[in-house]
Amino acid sequence: MDVPVKKNKKYNLEVIDINHRGQGVCKKDGFAIFVGNGILGDKGTVKINKVKKNYAVGEMVKIAKPSKHRVLPKCPISYNCGGCQLQDLNYQKQLDIKTERVKNDMKRIGKMDDIIIHDTLGMDEPFRYRNKAQFPVRMSNNKLSIGFYKRGSHEVVDTKSCVIQHKANDKVIKLVKDFIQKYKITPYNEKSNTGIIRHILTKVSFATGDLMVVIITNGRNIPYKDKLIKTLTDKIPNIKSIIQNINNRKSNVILGGETKLLYGDEKIIDYIGDLKFKISAKSFYQVNPIQTKVLYQKALEYANLTGNETVFDLYCGIGTISLFLSKKAKKVYGIEVVKEAILDAKENAKENNINNTEFYDGTAEEIFPKLYNKGVSADVVVIDPPRKGCDEAVLDTIVKMKPKRVVYVSCNPATLARDLKYLNESDYITKEIQPVDMFPHTMHVECVALIERK
Repeated sequence: MDVPVKKNKKYNLEVIDINHRGQGVCKKDGFAIFVGNGILGDKGTVKINKVKKNYAVGEMVKIAKPSKHRVLPKCPISYNCGGCQLQDLNYQKQLDIKTERVKNDMKRIGKMDDIIIHDTLGMDEPFRYRNKAQFPVRMSNNKLSIGFYKRGSHEVVDTKSCVIQHKANDKVIKLVKDFIQKYKITPYNEKSNTGIIRHILTKVSFATGDLMVVIITNGRNIPYKDKLIKTLTDKIPNIKSIIQNINNRKSNVILGGETKLLYGDEKIIDYIGDLKFKISAKSFYQVNPIQTKVLYQKALEYANLTGNETVFDLYCGIGTISLFLSKKAKKVYGIEVVKEAILDAKENAKENNINNTEFYDGTAEEIFPKLYNKGVSADVVVIDPPRKGCDEAVLDTIVKMKPKRVVYVSCNPATLARDLKYLNESDYITKEIQPVDMFPHTMHVECVALIERK
């Protein structure tokens, strides 16, 4: 088939869909064109920037008729920054699109036509919801930039304020930027693997106000370190922890293997409901505390515990779901590959006076089958894997173990659909899925799925 568009040419098109990256989708004689700055319903002039065999990429250079769903974004750099893809789209429409994305993936990948998929649960106030931020520190166009990566690149868009992050971050970034400029500290250069400060990572507790600042460095030395600590602690009294993380690798991975406490405590404290959690620099913790409670309550509801059940919590992190489940379970086994997270999970269980949990350090695909082969079984299995989904060894062990219910918490509908298909082809049936909007203004959607034994 001849490609119906040419590079650098302009065409009058309508955005008819949004893809999983948040790009608008147009069609020209059935040929797909992805538009980064177009939203569902926009009509206008699209300039073609790249042409491939099966698709093209363009930009909306003139909007003739804006979508009825279009709104003015709160953030002035939302079109350049890669953090938010949907800020110019009405929030209810965002939720509708996420629901449709889950439905489409379940049908296309999971081969499930008649499954119950509820409407996505959104937020009353979908701004300033993140408790964690990661800011790359770079020179861009001969200027110091601390912010977020531009869409589809590693060029840093300088940021003064991010409307989806906690307000504390605005102060941190300004103070660090002033410090770097005043003392002429060299920011990191990705190409040459030189420079000192790579990233600034922040974690803040919505419940207590505790703030952790992590300075990620290329090497062990931070010039004028004491002055940086004094600046931050003088200006931001709720800072409870300043940590240096050392990452010498020429890699996109943000955190390195070694951390050093520079000030205060190694961990900050947060609460989900009445459960207390200690959070370290390297431990995983859900970034939206308001929606985390919604998500975990749904997982607990689907688990349908009476107090007599043994439960496995796979990919358990610092034990957040495990401790929620432990209140209504007889016994909970948690498995997590990050050693520091397991140490946090054990400490969090002690902090909350919970003694019916047992945590294991290792991969789920290794530890879960090993425990089953030793005779440890469960009535309910809860899984919350990374974006790549579950290893087949995990799914195979679930089928062999024959728990009454499986509760699957997922951050990727595509891999969720793939894994549900595997279970549905065995002795299980997916009953329903509840999408939850953990990341407003992005295309990400979290889901909780209830799977029962036939």
